[in-house]
Amino acid sequence: MKLKKRKIKYSAIFLLCWFAFLVFLVDGVLKFQTLVDYFGSYALVEVVLLLLVILPTSTVYRLTKET
Repeated sequence: MKLKKRKIKYSAIFLLCWFAFLVFLVDGVLKFQTLVDYFGSYALVEVVLLLLVILPTSTVYRLTKET
């Protein structure tokens, strides 16, 4: 399967923006330690945050139209 440059570009831009927003939200607003206390473990919080970055990025990659 040949990767398309436009799809990769849009996915990368989305990944950077979404990741920056998520870091700001988790560190600045929600406080990471508060999330860990709420969920009970670092691993669970980190897996959830990782999925919140990977899943939307892969969706943007799949939905981006090639011309």
